[in-house]
Amino acid sequence: MLDQTKPKSAFTYHIPANVGWSGVIKKAQRIRIVDLHGQQAVDTLFYNAEDTAERYSAQDTVRAQMSPYVTTGSRLMSNEGNVMLTVLDDSVGHHDTSAGACSCEANTVRFGHEVRHLHACRDNFVIEAAKWGMEKRDIVSNINFFMNVPIDENGALAIVDGLSAPGNYVELRAEMDLICLISNCPQINNPCNGFNPTPVEVLIWTPEDA
Repeated sequence: MLDQTKPKSAFTYHIPANVGWSGVIKKAQRIRIVDLHGQQAVDTLFYNAEDTAERYSAQDTVRAQMSPYVTTGSRLMSNEGNVMLTVLDDSVGHHDTSAGACSCEANTVRFGHEVRHLHACRDNFVIEAAKWGMEKRDIVSNINFFMNVPIDENGALAIVDGLSAPGNYVELRAEMDLICLISNCPQINNPCNGFNPTPVEVLIWTPEDA
């Protein structure tokens, strides 16, 4: 594992439970996402900062890795077949890139009309995307850091208790200038957050300045 001491030059962002965040990551910079309390899903999207029509592709990422999960050494691919980020270190073991983001509509179908008013990751993504000139149609299938989604032999997905413990992290290197959108998942109707959404931390820095 990499040295996990906090780089002196790192910009640190505390993301409260349930809300979104977005920011720019420059090429060669590092981004570290820390699950402060454990079992918290962090839904994340990446876009080329120079042309947001190029964005994270779950399908291309799965194909490049020949795996539905992302971990150390994985390359996160764009819809144009370019490497957007490389996972440098991961203290959990794998991260989901199949289950997508919760939405008010999906919550209603899965859990009943009484949850229709609850906030969802898709809402967070739309709010953050608007800050960068994007809209709802620009929200694509995302990666779910720390989310535990086993796939059975018939290809069915399940969302079960997360594997991450307090302080677990994933660290990536940007391979191009990026816009990052994060939804610190507000889901309380399935176990992806242990039924209790909690804060996470994001650190961004340039290695030579650390």
